[in-house]
Amino acid sequence: MSLYFRASKPFLTLKLRFLLPLPSSFSFCTYDAVVNNNRSVVLFRAAVAEPELLVRVLNTVRDRPVAALRFFRWAERQTGFKRSELAYAVILDILARNGLMRSAYCIMEKEVVRMGGGLVDVLADGGVSSSEVCVKLLDLLLWIYAKKSMVGMCWLVFYKMVGKGLLPDVKNCNRVLRLLKDTNVAREVYNVMVECGMRPTTVTYNTMLDYFCKQGQVQQARQLLLQMQRMGCSANELTYNILVNGLSHEGELEQAEELIEEMLRLGLKVSAYTYDPLIRGYCEKGLLDKASRLGEEMLSRGALPTVATFNTIMYGLCKWGRVSDARQLLDVMVNKNLMPDLISFNTLIYGYSRLGNLGEAFLLFVELRYRSLVPSVVTYNTLIDGLCRFGDLDVARRIKDEMIKHGPNPDLFTYTILVRGFCKMGNLPMAKELFDEMLHRGLQPDRFAYITRIVGELKLGDPSKAFGMQEEMLSKGFPPDLITYNVFIDGLHKLGNLKEASKLVQKMLYNGIVPDHVTYTSIIHAHLMAGHLRKARVVFYEMLSKGIFPSVVTYTVLIHSYAVRGRLEVAILHFIEMLEKGVYPNVITYNALINGLCKVRKMDQAYHFFVEMQAKGISPNKYTYTILINENCNLGHWQEALRLYKDMLDREIQPDSCTHTALLKHLNKDYKLHAVWRLENVIGGCE
Repeated sequence: MSLYFRASKPFLTLKLRFLLPLPSSFSFCTYDAVVNNNRSVVLFRAAVAEPELLVRVLNTVRDRPVAALRFFRWAERQTGFKRSELAYAVILDILARNGLMRSAYCIMEKEVVRMGGGLVDVLADGGVSSSEVCVKLLDLLLWIYAKKSMVGMCWLVFYKMVGKGLLPDVKNCNRVLRLLKDTNVAREVYNVMVECGMRPTTVTYNTMLDYFCKQGQVQQARQLLLQMQRMGCSANELTYNILVNGLSHEGELEQAEELIEEMLRLGLKVSAYTYDPLIRGYCEKGLLDKASRLGEEMLSRGALPTVATFNTIMYGLCKWGRVSDARQLLDVMVNKNLMPDLISFNTLIYGYSRLGNLGEAFLLFVELRYRSLVPSVVTYNTLIDGLCRFGDLDVARRIKDEMIKHGPNPDLFTYTILVRGFCKMGNLPMAKELFDEMLHRGLQPDRFAYITRIVGELKLGDPSKAFGMQEEMLSKGFPPDLITYNVFIDGLHKLGNLKEASKLVQKMLYNGIVPDHVTYTSIIHAHLMAGHLRKARVVFYEMLSKGIFPSVVTYTVLIHSYAVRGRLEVAILHFIEMLEKGVYPNVITYNALINGLCKVRKMDQAYHFFVEMQAKGISPNKYTYTILINENCNLGHWQEALRLYKDMLDREIQPDSCTHTALLKHLNKDYKLHAVWRLENVIGGCE
């Protein structure tokens, strides 16, 4: 049925009475009086109550859009007004045809949630508007839905338009893409845009690059950049920043650096947002000197570091044991008029806590408060974790109690740290008490909290209780996953129960869970500990044949096992192999090699690796120094042993009882007293 018709006389009278422009002083009360005195009042009320009649009235005044809008707004406010998608479509069509898009927006914005998909259907069917007006209105609708983050409705409007051969404005498509970029639908929308002949803009490409990078598909992102360049679409700083971030996150650091060079060739400006992800990538791999050089490079290229830049480098230094270097950066920040934030202090507290230098960690805690920063639950958890790692569980528990009294409230992680600490010390009753306290405070344990308890039970040699905890996990909605199986397999291996561990691997496969490098590393380690080197080698090559790449832990386990048995040629071959495969050794890997070489008195090679690790930005720890000090003492090289001891102290690495035993074990009582005096002088800086 056509929506256009010849108006009857009563309706023309109605038009004259109610739709002529009204003076500004004319109120709706006056309007009501006119209506109530008019003989057409019955017809008018019918128009308000019957959507079909309302549509007819609106169609009679298509040439008077302002009057039509006045009438429609007035009608909306009347008792008995019935909403109709068709009536709204007609008034929107009238407004759009006459260029009153702001008024159309006001009506549409108010009604989109209430109308749902009905209005979309009426507009897209084309019975009300011409295709040109229809595109305008649907585009407007698409923009409103995007602004309101109504993903489903954006999707509906987009596909209705495309299905009817109506192309949305590319800006609106970009809005939809940005809204959908965290879902797989984004790629489909982009493909439809291209298939329909729409020309993507820089915003389109940037959105899709962000999508691919967040999906971990960085090589596809690089291909899209090439396509963008072929299409003659100009890339901007954001384009490259997105790609550098994505590549850095995936460990493709050299490719990320190449893109920065490309940026500079194109005359684009680099910034902290460009460099920060790359610096973070090198820090995560322990290549701290490279990360520091990038910090200097960004300065030389006019990119000013931010607090986040410094925090990234500080975290890398702390993670790899160079806490004193990280501490110096705090002063550098202040000198550059950058105020350290809570993350800066949390990072340093984390670094000192990991080294066992809890005195310095607590001094930083006091300093952050002095700077009017409020410690967060992360700050407290970091301190508690450090205390638990070094066995000071009473203080850790007291800090938790202080949190309960003064805030912030302990969270799930607070309790999990404490439970793990008491399990590690073999105090399972206290671990259970804390676990129950956590439940009493309304904190529901997650998978990690349960696994912490399971690790404790396995460590104390009680697999039956560990499996009991696993049943409780299952009842709470945590079915065993890869991590759970790996914990049990590793725990059973350490208990020497290789047969039960093997059964668990079979059960894991039966349940459709594929073993990963952690699973294989655990099995390899178990065979090596049992002296089954041939079996360990078979499992290692099985792992490779299945396309599972060994981690640094896998190689370190192999290197340690062969080195400790004096088979250093095999250990070094594995070391070379890991480098060739792009697996970066850590301090434990180097310690394994240095220890093996010291045992066979190949000190030149041991020192070669000692120097090499530092050249690669890997800081030696107390075990590295203790190994070298011990062997130098065995060889009677006392001066070298003392030099290493002093170097250790200068680096703020705290020696332990093993270090002191290594220094003193060859001395008789008189010489021990002399050595203690010498050590005191070393500590006092007199040597």
